[in-house]
This record gives sequence, C-alpha cells and structure tokens, in this order.
Amino acid sequence: MADSTEVKAKVQEMDGIKKAAIFMISIGPETSAQIMKQLPDSYIQKVSYEIANIDYVSPKEREAIVNEYLEMSQAREYILDGGIDYAKNLLNKALGTQRAKEVIDMLNQIQLRERPFNIARKADPQQLTNLLLGEQPQTVALILCYMQPDKAAQILINFPIEKQAEIAERIGTITNTSPSVIEKIEKVIESKFSTYVENDTENVGGVSTLVEILNQVGRSTEKAIVGELEQSQPELAEEIKASLFTFEDIVSLQKNDVQKVLRDVDHDDLVLALKGVSDDLREFIYENLSSRAVETLKEDMQYLGPARLSAVEEAQQNVVTVIRRLDELGEIYIMRGEQDAIIE
Repeated sequence: MADSTEVKAKVQEMDGIKKAAIFMISIGPETSAQIMKQLPDSYIQKVSYEIANIDYVSPKEREAIVNEYLEMSQAREYILDGGIDYAKNLLNKALGTQRAKEVIDMLNQIQLRERPFNIARKADPQQLTNLLLGEQPQTVALILCYMQPDKAAQILINFPIEKQAEIAERIGTITNTSPSVIEKIEKVIESKFSTYVENDTENVGGVSTLVEILNQVGRSTEKAIVGELEQSQPELAEEIKASLFTFEDIVSLQKNDVQKVLRDVDHDDLVLALKGVSDDLREFIYENLSSRAVETLKEDMQYLGPARLSAVEEAQQNVVTVIRRLDELGEIYIMRGEQDAIIE
C-alpha cells in the first residue's frame, strides 16, 4: 500500500511533458507517432527530449499515468456532455469522492474547458451555412477552425469559389486569436456559439487544420482552392499540397492504382521509404508487387542497413509526389470526402 501511495505522489509531482512522454512510451511507437503528428512543433520537441532521456519507467508508474489519462479523458467527456456538475456526479460514482475531486482539480489546473463555438460544432450544417454566407471570410475562417473537419468542409463548399480560396487562405495562416476577437464574433453570431472564451490566446487554424478540412471536400473543390492559393500564397499552397496525402495513406488507394504507383516509383526511393514503417503497411506494399520484386526489395532493404530519418522522409515524400502526379493526370483516384460527380 505504501508503494502505491509513493508512486501516486511521484506521478502527481511530474510535469505534463514528462507524463506525456511516459504515456507515449507505454502505448507503443505506432500509436505514439499518430499522436505526435497532432502536436505543435514546440511540444513535439519537448516530448521527444523527455522520451530520449527516460531510461526506465516502473510498471506501477506506467499504470498510474495511463489510468490518470483515462480518468482525465473520461472527465473531459462528461464535462463536454453535461457540464461540471454532471461530470462531478458521474466521477463520484465511478472513482469515489476523493479521486473525483482530484481529477476535477487537475482539469481546472490545466484549464481543460469547453472550446469556443461549441454550439456551432453541434448545430445543423445547413443552418450554419445560411448564417455564415453573409459573414466576412476572416470570421468564417475562425469559426471553421473550431469545427469538425467534415462539417467545416460541408460549409466551405457552399461558398463561391473565390470566397472558398479566401477562407482557406485565412484558415491556413491563422496562428492565434485574441479572446476579444473571439468574443466579438460570438456576439455577432447571436449567441449561437459557445460563450466561453480563453483568457490567453487560443491556438487555432494553421496548415494542419486546413488540410483536415480539404481532405473532406471533393477533389475539384480542393484543386480550385489550392490553385487560387498558388497565386496568392505559393509557399502555403506547397505546404498544403505536401500534407494533403501522406505516405501511410497509400493503403487507401485501390489495388490497381497502387500497382500503377509502384511501377512509377524509383526503386531506391521505395527501399528507403519502407524503412521504419509498420509491418502492415510493408505487407500491403508487398501484396501489390510480384514475388520476384518483393524478394529484390527485401534484399535491398537488408543490404541498406540503418538510414537517416530525414532520408526516409524524403523518399516517402517522393512516393507521395508520384501519387499526386498520377492523381492529377487522372490515372489513379484518391478518395475524397464527397462523392465524385458522374459525367454521362
């Protein structure tokens, strides 16, 4: 019992970055990599540093941190669903009064709160579209940043194409927004959105948010928006194009399309690109090659030995470049959020 108390106290004294590092170590590299992709660069650097400097984590520490994450995640869902009182009631039943209070206190300490424009996230897309059509692009962009990517895409495609590009540019270039601006916009939208505003600047938008939205719209809409951005924001357009389809997304392609891609990909790029990927992804590639090609590929990968991460990422991006080129030529098809039009 004393050991358990000591571990609990030790975990409570850890800062959030170290807890995050231990949590990622606990859940394994593949899942951790997916989470890491969602973090800001500054956090990636801090968490990576902690992971690199952790030599040992006891099973009890690992268990305590994973349990804390699960409890915090559960508490957050309860708060978002029904508010703080609803969360306290359910947590008291699930965890007991003392532990429930500790979890709520931790949530308050890290200011885990309902995001602004929460009502917009729950509202009907058509109603939101009707409401937003008359708003300025910067207003629409800020609201879409807080919404689910698929719902934001449904709204974005209803704007005239020139407005779509302007809204997309705003989303892609937003870095933070002051509470006063958020508050004014919430009032303009007649209290249809959340009334809770961060005391500090809220990090929203950016290329990742825009890419998530564009991945949900149709190919024609995406091409039109990116085309406009190439004229007004060429660097942003290139960054978006590089992020719209990742090497791991190759599994979403049809079998015939994968085989077309592999025929066009440089062999050395493919050898490098497959270093460090999951077994499932590697097997997927093997399934779309001849047995002789697979044998050669495996031999070359073994002969290659360790490779620099930057070189692997460059090779993977070269493969993505081939995929996007073939997609633009109409030789393969990348699935999008909306159905493609049928031309008779």
